[in-house]
Amino acid sequence: MMYKIGVIEGDGIGPEVVGETIKVIEKIERKMNCKLFEWVKVEAGLHAYEMYGTTFPDTTDRALESCHGLVLGPLSTHLYKGENMPNPSAQIRKRFDLYANIRPVRSVPISQCKYDNIDMVIVRENTEGMYADRNVLEGPGEFKIDNDTVISLRLVTRQASRKVAEVAFRLAQERGDKKYVSIVHKANVLKRGCGLFLEECYKVGEQYPNIFMDDYHIDAFAMYLVLHPQKYDVIVTTNMFGDILSDLAAGLVGGMGVAPSLNEGDRFAVAQAVHGSAPSIAGKGIANPVAEILSAQMLINWLGRKHNDQKLIQASNLLYKAVWNYLEYGEKKTPDLGGDASTQEVGKEIIAYIDML
Repeated sequence: MMYKIGVIEGDGIGPEVVGETIKVIEKIERKMNCKLFEWVKVEAGLHAYEMYGTTFPDTTDRALESCHGLVLGPLSTHLYKGENMPNPSAQIRKRFDLYANIRPVRSVPISQCKYDNIDMVIVRENTEGMYADRNVLEGPGEFKIDNDTVISLRLVTRQASRKVAEVAFRLAQERGDKKYVSIVHKANVLKRGCGLFLEECYKVGEQYPNIFMDDYHIDAFAMYLVLHPQKYDVIVTTNMFGDILSDLAAGLVGGMGVAPSLNEGDRFAVAQAVHGSAPSIAGKGIANPVAEILSAQMLINWLGRKHNDQKLIQASNLLYKAVWNYLEYGEKKTPDLGGDASTQEVGKEIIAYIDML
């Protein structure tokens, strides 16, 4: 079976890191002597706005309907201030109900990694919460009452809370020996919203008697995460809390350049690195492609498990091993990892490590 994968290069450094990602995956295909993916390039972001007058054209939406997944580059959403400039990432998450954002955090064999033996996953609710681009059916979830007053809404539903909790406990079941889920919230203050989320997480957890679960207030947990990151296994939380915690956790293991993520639903998933579009270095050829490549590896693994396709599982394992070997032994590192290599040089070195497998 061949899988149709949408490709949105995005803004800023997006075309550079996505370009290397596709090259590396195509090398995996050659290594395995099989064609696994059909790439469907579509437009979204600032380039789409210049061409079509919107950051998320209808043609892109329709094209993605026929795809199995998407490789999405970073987006300069801070510049989307005009009419017809929706956040494509948020549109896609709502369109395909990508209710869980999976962000693995693992100690990386580089000098920038602050700790050894970190191996956890942050599972972030992905479709509601405080973010104004996804908490109402139409329009933004923020209201300017007068020139000096803004009211922002926060959406928490039982259904979405339950679904993201189910992902978290399933991951804890499948991972190593810890089998430990930490629920992060602020139910002491946000008694109804976080209270509902906490209640649903505990209900789901009761179905997994072999998994230990506890819960933390978000402010205290941010401290514990820095003090004792090796303790944690799977962390599940609401949208904005998860966004903040996962960036903090990335800083513990080497930074955003090595921080992948996957947005997953029941029938579609999106590979999207944690980092932003980095306009200050766009076009300089020095962006680190590792996070985008590892995000694509997560997508391949998700597809392999969903379709019970052992070739995809093999491709995912090969790609992960090659990237990890590069991080541990590779000589070409981008400036964020203390080197002076270009984006393309990193891609070529990862391809060389694929050849060695």
